[in-house]
Amino acid sequence: MSDLGRLEDLPADYVSALRAKNLVPLWPSLRGVLPPNRPIPNTRATLWRYQDIRPLLLQAGELTPIDKAERRVLVLANPGHGLDKMQASAAMYLGMQLLLPGEWAPSHRHTPNAVRMVVEGTGAWSTVDGQKCEMVRGDLILTPTGLWHEHGHDGDVPVVWLDVLDLPLVYYLEASYHVNGGRQAVLPGQGERAYGHGGLLPTPVFQRSTQAYPMLRYPWAEARAALLSLAADRPALDAVQITYSNPETGGHAENILGFYALMLRPGQTLALPPRSPASVYHLIEGAASVSVAAQRFDLVEADTCCAPGYTPVTLANPSASAPAFVFIADETPLHQKLGVYEVWPAD
Repeated sequence: MSDLGRLEDLPADYVSALRAKNLVPLWPSLRGVLPPNRPIPNTRATLWRYQDIRPLLLQAGELTPIDKAERRVLVLANPGHGLDKMQASAAMYLGMQLLLPGEWAPSHRHTPNAVRMVVEGTGAWSTVDGQKCEMVRGDLILTPTGLWHEHGHDGDVPVVWLDVLDLPLVYYLEASYHVNGGRQAVLPGQGERAYGHGGLLPTPVFQRSTQAYPMLRYPWAEARAALLSLAADRPALDAVQITYSNPETGGHAENILGFYALMLRPGQTLALPPRSPASVYHLIEGAASVSVAAQRFDLVEADTCCAPGYTPVTLANPSASAPAFVFIADETPLHQKLGVYEVWPAD
């Protein structure tokens, strides 16, 4: 097939006439928006080391009080999208958030969905829709679209967590906004106490919760125990992985991004096939290497990296004696809803 015409091949007065009428010729840009055979992602494989982030985050705590920041966050921006866009991938935003002892990050709600993966510290909490969620290292806490949430700190050491939001997508859809609110009243009931036990649901099961998200805190102690139990029960299983899910629907915990915990056995190497969604890997415990095509990232605890879609990823645990535990976020639910989810054979 012959090459498509270029914009510069067209007469300048013709191009000006088109633009005056808010018209653009498709053919010069057709191969850019519909490349042959496979997408060309802007997302680049990128590593963010916690040892680089932490001192700068603590310095931000000295430079900017919480009442001036509202949310004191350093954004993990992917250079492939441009640092000004604050994107980790096409649909994912990442940020490291700091809360110091005695601080309160005021209540608000917004259209993007968010989750918090606690990285370090004790004594902090998030109140989400009236449910006060303790923040313990490795815990996953949901703040779904439209729910009031605030963060407070009653302890004596800094607390840091990783934010994962679908902000880039919601912003692209021109649906992103927030509303400020006052302090929430804490309501009785903890979702993880009612739903956080495998195969055991409140009776009668047919009486659904009035809340779209009945479980907001997923304690790391429970997730870690589930991974160890799964690994012991199925020694031949390659991917020892669990999905953070809505206990009432069995679907993903939130409706746009997917969240998972993966255990790598001592010395294990796990090759993942190319899939359409981009993915994020955050090391909770142990050590791991993440190879994305020709790049390799050696992760220590609290490091984070991302991989573009349609790219093979290999995870490896360098320890011969200890497991490694990885938190994963990806765009799978979005791709599945849009009908573009694909798994390709490895090259």
